[in-house]
Amino acid sequence: MKISIIGLHKAFESRIRLGIMSALSVNDKLDFNSLKEYLDVTDGNLASHIKALEKEEFIGVEKSFVGKKPNTKYYITEDGKKAFNAHLEALEKFIKSGKLV
Repeated sequence: MKISIIGLHKAFESRIRLGIMSALSVNDKLDFNSLKEYLDVTDGNLASHIKALEKEEFIGVEKSFVGKKPNTKYYITEDGKKAFNAHLEALEKFIKSGKLV
């Protein structure tokens, strides 16, 4: 039996990356600590997944200072929105069909 998963993007296979994209798709921007708390992950784990999504250019970074403390915020890019929406549509199609497409 041949199994095809057309439309699913490899970048979103991880639950953490899926969580990052989900959170950023419903928020304009989120800082590192907010994402870390929301997803309940370690600094290193979150940083590695953020780096992977940045490399794909699915999320962008905005760095600033709050007083003297650095503040890094993340946002979803237009390419990220398109890719994530296509991924979600493929998942929805799969769920509705009850089989792999």
